[in-house]
Amino acid sequence: MRARCLPAFAILIAVSIIMPPPAAGQGAEGVESPRTPWGDPDLQGTWSYASLTPLQRPAEMGDRQHYTPEEAEARNFAVTQDRPPVPGQVGSYNALWFDRGRVSEDLRTSLIVDPPDGRLPLLAETRERMAADAAYRREHPADSWLDRSNWDRCITYHGVPPVSTGYNNTYHIVQAPGYVAIRVENIHDVRVIPVDGRPRLDDGIRQWNGDSRGRWEGDTLVVETANFSEQSQHRFPSSAGMVVVERFRRAAPDRIDYEFTITDPAVYTQPWTVVRPMPLLPGYHIYEYACHEGNYAMTNILSGERTQERERAAEQAAGR
Repeated sequence: MRARCLPAFAILIAVSIIMPPPAAGQGAEGVESPRTPWGDPDLQGTWSYASLTPLQRPAEMGDRQHYTPEEAEARNFAVTQDRPPVPGQVGSYNALWFDRGRVSEDLRTSLIVDPPDGRLPLLAETRERMAADAAYRREHPADSWLDRSNWDRCITYHGVPPVSTGYNNTYHIVQAPGYVAIRVENIHDVRVIPVDGRPRLDDGIRQWNGDSRGRWEGDTLVVETANFSEQSQHRFPSSAGMVVVERFRRAAPDRIDYEFTITDPAVYTQPWTVVRPMPLLPGYHIYEYACHEGNYAMTNILSGERTQERERAAEQAAGR
């Protein structure tokens, strides 16, 4: 699917370049909403979804829905500081290379706005499965490459919708008549989203990032995604039956108001919703994310695990 998407993305970029500048229309709340030459709301540009606001409200925050300004500034400051190296660990990037964003301007303690407690509404069965899976992964971290995550394997990165991570929290949006394309920076996945009313793929066709279909509700782009693969992985629990509804509205020249709602009865007691603004990144360039499943990292992970297995076996044989 990626091989077919990339040429389509290139065509969409070419269309966006040769089209004349967009006209402006009257948007929500009297804000001038830019328009494409064919009349759709213009969402094009490179936008950041980086945020230090956590997905779920931290347990220590209790029922508090907002940080104090001092707490938010302390959280923002902390990520700019390099952590001392841990003996025996290879470490990670230093603070210069991370791009985690900041706490949201409204100082919310969670990206989740519904349920009001800011927590994932997990079924009891889901919690049990998560605990069992975590226990298995601790015992079998790398029996084979299949034990590693989709992002370790360079297949896709956290799926649709992505949740803020340490870096590369960037959406590049381009449009053409009847289509919106969204490229996510990490592993440069591209979603080419029809907005012409065509039907969804047959339920038997499953994809890593699902099948997305869009529509316009006034100035808001509404994208519904389903048909996820059984092997799709996200930064939150999910199943192949998950349905995602995303909403994009250009609330200002330099900001898209974005939200998504997850519905997955096999995992959650109710749907849950995230709200996060996406600021424009003028002049930002997305470079190639050169990653493939057979890279040195995967080879070293597996060979390192085999070495540790031999060492453990030798210790057991020696009676230690």
